[in-house]
Amino acid sequence: MSKLTSLIRRAPKRFSGAIAILAAAIIVPAVALAWGPDPPVYTVANPADHITFNSIKDNPNVGDERNFVVVKDAANTNDGGWQDNITVQPGKEYLVRVYVHNNAASSLNLTAINTRVMASVPNTTGKNVSISGFVTADNATPNKIWDDIHFNSGSDFNLTYVPGSAEIYNNGYAAGGAGKSLSDNIVTSNGALIGYNGPDGKVPGCFQYANYVYFKVKPQFPKEEFTVAKDVRKDGATSFVESVDAKAGDKLDYRITYKNTGNVQANNVILKDKLPAGISYVPGSVKILNANNLGGAYVKDGDNLFSSGINIGAYAAGSNAYVTFNATVNKNDDLPKCGPNTLVNTASAQPAGQGSKEDTANAVVDKTCKPVVKYTCDTLSIKVISRTEFQFSTKYTIENATFKNVVYVIKDANGKVVDTKTSTNSTLNYTQTTAGKYTVQATVTVSVNGQDKTVTSNGCKGAFEVPKTPGDITVCELATKKIVTIKESAFDSSKYSKNLDDCKETPPVTPPELPKTGMGENIVAILGLGALIASAAYYIASRRALNQ
Repeated sequence: MSKLTSLIRRAPKRFSGAIAILAAAIIVPAVALAWGPDPPVYTVANPADHITFNSIKDNPNVGDERNFVVVKDAANTNDGGWQDNITVQPGKEYLVRVYVHNNAASSLNLTAINTRVMASVPNTTGKNVSISGFVTADNATPNKIWDDIHFNSGSDFNLTYVPGSAEIYNNGYAAGGAGKSLSDNIVTSNGALIGYNGPDGKVPGCFQYANYVYFKVKPQFPKEEFTVAKDVRKDGATSFVESVDAKAGDKLDYRITYKNTGNVQANNVILKDKLPAGISYVPGSVKILNANNLGGAYVKDGDNLFSSGINIGAYAAGSNAYVTFNATVNKNDDLPKCGPNTLVNTASAQPAGQGSKEDTANAVVDKTCKPVVKYTCDTLSIKVISRTEFQFSTKYTIENATFKNVVYVIKDANGKVVDTKTSTNSTLNYTQTTAGKYTVQATVTVSVNGQDKTVTSNGCKGAFEVPKTPGDITVCELATKKIVTIKESAFDSSKYSKNLDDCKETPPVTPPELPKTGMGENIVAILGLGALIASAAYYIASRRALNQ
């Protein structure tokens, strides 16, 4: 800016003919430019005889003053580079210059009053965007002049003013290359008040009193972005929070906040909400607060918030809306589970053509329940310590009851109970010396409100085996009919049998009933007796004959 200031200082009250010729060579035809209105045109040699602005067509510093608004890349710190048309790029800022010169001849001592500079920065979006610059003064003829500059891109964009960027340079109070700040009102209909000796609106006639006004703009390429937030409060509270502690029957207020954080308008914004089990919506309580409803208003068909959603309209960049509704915490018995319940409410927002976003708010509700009594026998494991020693271990689950003991019932291979053991611990060391296969069933005993309860399961059943010692045999002891294990060397077939079936008990055999006799049976008996007598007589006779 120092070079520009020095250029102002060098500007004479009158210019030579040579300078005028040079200026004429750089004049751009007015028909190619957008300025207005079309007042009389003056030259350096023949300035105006009244207060008028920017009508000298051969200004050696700026050329045709009617083209008084120009632009360049803000990163270009050289004196040149000013354009009427510029192609913009993302991430860059652009410097706009407005030249202000009271063309009244210095000899007239005419001062413009209430002189203002303003710029119209549109909020439209497109591939071509124009800014209009204005200079006004109460006693100028015409009292307002304007000029346009044009911004272009291959993609849609809009322009935004860079706050705090407006400055003025002149040979008066804004001399020395530092410049002075101007009000951001420069981009409003009021404009920014300027002046030579201060921002008092007074601009004398002649080159030495000319002013250069600068401000920056930047392009914004369409960015569709938004946020959605969900929070909650207990009825009567003054502030919303993300999570609240509540109890059955409490009334709650929920709030959904939508904000357009992009740089283009969002249309047909749809809000939806999903209440968790344990929370009930109060029908007809949906309200909206936005720029059109500053005091809040009930939403027609607001109950659709929990089904198809509600359309809250269109929102310009940076604008927002609040949607609220009322709900009630369900009764204790209707809450999902005993103890703390985190009831999560989910809200979503989706502008037209954009994706959906969600946020949640929580209500933590404690459900009081009666203690649930639980006792189970889960598993039985058997660990072999030695040939005859074993460890039984029982796992069990006990809730709201008191453990008393575990009873182990041991049976042999025939299903006969051979032992019963009780342990007040979860483990028991057990000894069995008789070889064979065995099963064991564990039963857990607990106390519930002073009463004993027992429980077992298939998981609490196991098996183990006591193997024979080398040289031992299993035999049937004939005298006792018991199966025993003895040393093979002690086997005596008169005392033992290797056939174990010999130890099986056999029921006594009942003799068949003798037949009853009748008459025929008596005759047979008589005949038999007669035969016997005859045989005896024959024997005696035979002996007598032999003796003779």
